[in-house]
Amino acid sequence: MLVWVMQMEAKQRKFWVYAVSIAAALAVGGLSAVVNAGRFTSETLRQPPLSPPPWLFPIVWTILFILMGISAARVYRSGAPGAGDALFLYAVQLLVNFLWTVFYFSFGAYLLAFFWLLFLLLLVALMLARFERAAPGAGKLQLPYAAWLLFAAYLNFGTWLLNH
Repeated sequence: MLVWVMQMEAKQRKFWVYAVSIAAALAVGGLSAVVNAGRFTSETLRQPPLSPPPWLFPIVWTILFILMGISAARVYRSGAPGAGDALFLYAVQLLVNFLWTVFYFSFGAYLLAFFWLLFLLLLVALMLARFERAAPGAGKLQLPYAAWLLFAAYLNFGTWLLNH
């Protein structure tokens, strides 16, 4: 497989790097949806002000995962010093992101999920800085994700506060 990739034309390699990177990010979101299927209880909980309608979440997350994949591909293709460490941090934050959904939706541990989300925000801030150093512009593609996580932290804490 590696030999096949190495023999591809540069444009083909570039396409596949982006395609695999985006697919991997989307797979995390898809796995989260499968693992937590039927456990999305937000409609039975009191929600804080500014809570978006449930149909908006999968749209936003799909866009964010696509941006994450594009950003990670840019870092990978940069070959810059520190790119490997930045991508490792990216993988770790994807795992932490996935586990947040388990804590929140599967376990209903809203306060634990809130603090876990703060930890995720820290990881994303570190990742964003490393991505920007490795591939200028790649970190900026993570800004919508960071902003959404801040909003998610507000929603998460508000849900805990209104329902505990």
